[in-house]
Amino acid sequence: MGVDNGQVSTEPRSEPDTENAPAPPRRRVGVLAVVAVLVFGLDLVTKVIIASTLDGREPVRILGGLVYLQLIRNPGAAFGMANGMTWLLALVAIGVVVSLIWFARRLRSVGWAIGLGLVLAGALGNLSDRIFRSPGPFRGHVVDFISLFAPNGSTWPAFNVADSAICVGGALIVLLSLLGREYDGSVRSGRK
Repeated sequence: MGVDNGQVSTEPRSEPDTENAPAPPRRRVGVLAVVAVLVFGLDLVTKVIIASTLDGREPVRILGGLVYLQLIRNPGAAFGMANGMTWLLALVAIGVVVSLIWFARRLRSVGWAIGLGLVLAGALGNLSDRIFRSPGPFRGHVVDFISLFAPNGSTWPAFNVADSAICVGGALIVLLSLLGREYDGSVRSGRK
């Protein structure tokens, strides 16, 4: 029974038509996890190979000097910022990883899952360097090995697979947001 303007109605309330309502999009935690594991694995393997083959060697010039491969141990953040603050960068990365894992259960968009999986892989890749590499836990230097246009990161800062994943994932998330694609699978309309 329903109440209308203070009077009791004897007509039953109608229930929403759940049989014909579209099902919500599936959760995309699996997509995020697969992307994160694959890219983290690629980052780890490339760093191990570079550290074991290029330590103490001259930069390897490829693609006519467009790219140089060399081992560079980075104690700071991207673009040479925050040198000597490795412990703080590690704490920030831990915060990012925990936040992404907590947020993952809400994901229903494949695009967002891929973007966040890339960011998660990148954060884990560089965090593992900061925790497990020399000179010690939470002081470890990140292994960078790609230098564009000139050796030693002199033209463009040297980077690694994890850095690339963070940038590509971030750009994908921004693009999806600009296109009105929401993390929950819905599409935001441009009209208000």
